[in-house]
Amino acid sequence: MYLINEVSREVNLSQKRIREYEKEGFIKPKRHPHTNNRLYTDFEVLQVQRIHDLIHERGFTLTGLKNLLVMAPCWNVFDCDTREDCPAYKDPHVPCWKVREKNETLCPGPCERCAVFMNRDFKKEYVLEHNRNNRFQT
Repeated sequence: MYLINEVSREVNLSQKRIREYEKEGFIKPKRHPHTNNRLYTDFEVLQVQRIHDLIHERGFTLTGLKNLLVMAPCWNVFDCDTREDCPAYKDPHVPCWKVREKNETLCPGPCERCAVFMNRDFKKEYVLEHNRNNRFQT
């Protein structure tokens, strides 16, 4: 387990940015029972890195990223190395946490700490919405 200052150094992000990712529902570190300090596992560190890359390297907005987490398979969002061996890969139209209810997936972390699972109730917004009154939306 790592404290936020260790994670900050490891991923080269400010502690404030990491806390913002938590506030947005992209990560959910455990809390120390006595101090309430955030405790991060390797799984959360990897998620912080990937979320940062998707926002700052790939150009996703927060809303766009939440839509991606709802619509895309977990192995695609998190660029999983073992995807082809995972039951979630073999059934890409079923959310990974539902696949895990029947078959163990290869994801190293618990569903309740995964950004895909935590954003499962986010309302999908269609990227190209058709306006019936006008040909094009402005």
